[in-house]
Amino acid sequence: MKKVLVTGGNGQLGNCLREVLERETGIEAVFTDVAELDITNPEAVDKFVGDLRPDYIVNCAAYTAVDKAESEDSQAARLNTEAVGNIAKAAARHNARVIHISTDYVFAGDSHRPYAENDEPYPQSIYGRTKLEGEGVLKAFCPDCIIIRTAWLYSEYGGNFVKTMLRIGGATKSIRVVSDQIGTPTYAGDLAECIRTIILKDNPSAGIYHFTNEGVASWYDFAKAIFRLSGMEEEVEVTPIGSEEYPTPARRPLYSVLNKRKIKETFNINIPYWENSLKKCLKQMK
Repeated sequence: MKKVLVTGGNGQLGNCLREVLERETGIEAVFTDVAELDITNPEAVDKFVGDLRPDYIVNCAAYTAVDKAESEDSQAARLNTEAVGNIAKAAARHNARVIHISTDYVFAGDSHRPYAENDEPYPQSIYGRTKLEGEGVLKAFCPDCIIIRTAWLYSEYGGNFVKTMLRIGGATKSIRVVSDQIGTPTYAGDLAECIRTIILKDNPSAGIYHFTNEGVASWYDFAKAIFRLSGMEEEVEVTPIGSEEYPTPARRPLYSVLNKRKIKETFNINIPYWENSLKKCLKQMK
């Protein structure tokens, strides 16, 4: 039986992990969010980890308000960098391995081929910078950690692009969506299944991995698929626009497709195509 501590348990991935891990007989999982464990408090983290003695800490907690981070850099750093350091130090002291969730925003977004794990990161936003710094502090204290970078995450839980599109589309019947930012929508339920597979492995290989669903899309493509698969295609007009027509405080990567070959080969996993997973999520939401 493997004991697992999950931080950020009330978020999208945390909730999906709850579904996946609680039905796994080989895993005993403890889920926390800020009410149960303030990961920005180093003493609280050390005591919690010391008392629980988990085999793994899965850190799903993060400051993810990408645009607000541009004016709240200290808050973003506290959760995305300093708190990761607290977890890393406690894990090292109490002999736990860390699985940490990072982001495509660590890259500049100016590539024309999928980013591999060893490509040079060059974040263009406060969010991306603080997440990259979190990766660094974790590797410094826990060289046996597993870092999983993902992108465009959505699920049945919390706020996300899928829910926003359905809400706006139901109210306005017309929507403008950026078509020149390219990546891959990722269902948090699929990432949760991947994490379960890693935990159940005997001594899984440390390192940085990339995980998204298979395939490539723009946000426009994603929106069109949401309305088509939810039966709203005839009701909602989706107009493609350029990024310059939708300015935001934080600069988004124009291209952030991630190469997933390493995680597929290392852990022998099959990753679903993004539209198939979107269909599954929409069915769950109904």
